[in-house]
Amino acid sequence: MRIKDTAESWRVTATETPFTGNKTSVRTDVVVMPDGSTVKRDYQVHPGSVAVVALDEQGRVVVINQYRHPVRQKLWEIPAGLLDVPGENPLRAAQRELYEEAHIKAEDWRVLTDVYTSPGGCDEAVRIFLARDLSAAEGERFEVFEEEAEMELARVPLADLVRGILAGELHNTCLTVGVLSLAAALAGDGLDALRPAESPWPARPFES
Repeated sequence: MRIKDTAESWRVTATETPFTGNKTSVRTDVVVMPDGSTVKRDYQVHPGSVAVVALDEQGRVVVINQYRHPVRQKLWEIPAGLLDVPGENPLRAAQRELYEEAHIKAEDWRVLTDVYTSPGGCDEAVRIFLARDLSAAEGERFEVFEEEAEMELARVPLADLVRGILAGELHNTCLTVGVLSLAAALAGDGLDALRPAESPWPARPFES
């Protein structure tokens, strides 16, 4: 049996936004249940994100180490960032993030996977790309601020990242999903079978 997620929207009779932040907000909806009763659902409204598994010719993945205040840890992650502009093309956003965070460009791009990070409490959707045929970006490095000013950059063999994830030593969502998806693709139909970089993304429709 093949299973797949399907679109569905239960009726909302009222909605309010008790908090609006710089990039995200909190929304409260009154939702009609199948039995006719109503419940309140609070969730974070998020613009969406992109992330990049950048794989070099030696089978190493580009990772960054960054402080994340909510969890009070420095996490190893893959380059990622917000979709700051409504309707923004996710591929171009991913190329921008790879340049800004790692000063790298890539010639070959594929969609690795699409995920909702925490669908019970947030509508954030993330598209994770695979980038190959890497080279150094031209020009000066992008100027970084705040937490990003302390970022450490490394290239780590894919197998080492898989071991770290399964050992409970690596915890970032995009890193975990991206690395394990890459390992699954390599063990399955291969990287050339992945979706094209401009594949439709119903969760965050975009302009070409």
